[in-house]
Amino acid sequence: MACDAGPRDRPFAEQHHAACIAAVTQGTFQYRSTQGSAVLAPGAVLLGNEGACFECGHEHGTGDRCLAFHFEATHLEAIAAAMPGARQTEFVVPRLPPLPLLMPLIAAAEAACDDGAELEELALRLAGAVGMALGDVHRAGHPPTRRDERHVTDALRRIADEAHEQVTLTDLAREAAMSPYHFLRTFREVVGVTPYQYVLRTRLHRAAVLLRRSSAPISTIAFDAGFNDLSTFNRRFRRLMGSSPRAYRARGGRPGRRD
Repeated sequence: MACDAGPRDRPFAEQHHAACIAAVTQGTFQYRSTQGSAVLAPGAVLLGNEGACFECGHEHGTGDRCLAFHFEATHLEAIAAAMPGARQTEFVVPRLPPLPLLMPLIAAAEAACDDGAELEELALRLAGAVGMALGDVHRAGHPPTRRDERHVTDALRRIADEAHEQVTLTDLAREAAMSPYHFLRTFREVVGVTPYQYVLRTRLHRAAVLLRRSSAPISTIAFDAGFNDLSTFNRRFRRLMGSSPRAYRARGGRPGRRD
């Protein structure tokens, strides 16, 4: 699902005709629904309840791309009943931030976007993981201001363009005209993770997609993603994605190469 709307396009009211779980893979946008409002960025997951009204706006940038999966309420109830720890079937928040629990599934879904059979399985696994993640998520206390959202969205778009380079908290805060501490707190309120965590997860997501889509050496993928040494990449990939890069690639059905 792709959108090319920009700041000059007025958002309009829409309705979720089925429960929606949509993984953002590109761009940023503002999502407002009966569950609240949130800035959506790559790695985040949009949540929409069946029958709920919503708006998507692009006040601070143009375009986005999502992998959207739709479920009947009874379908979600069956998934929740079969998943240990997944108790909620109605979404109480508008989005989930980039979480380690969801990262491998989102990367696999993006890599398998042309394989309907694999996407069907991944949709079910993603729904179960979302249900488990919701058990640990609480509503935000104070929603961010539009000014905060604008500054953080600018930072998100810079990270998307430069994640493979050195992106520091100090530089991001300076561009937002904030102190580093205030920017750190604001970024976490808007995105759900810190700038460092978001940069790291952006790099690992891109590496995971390339591991499934290409036969390039793991070392090349690691360096291209912004990691200075292979051991650091392997350690962080295993910690957040749940397996080594080699094992992750092998499960994708592509032959790995000796690195």
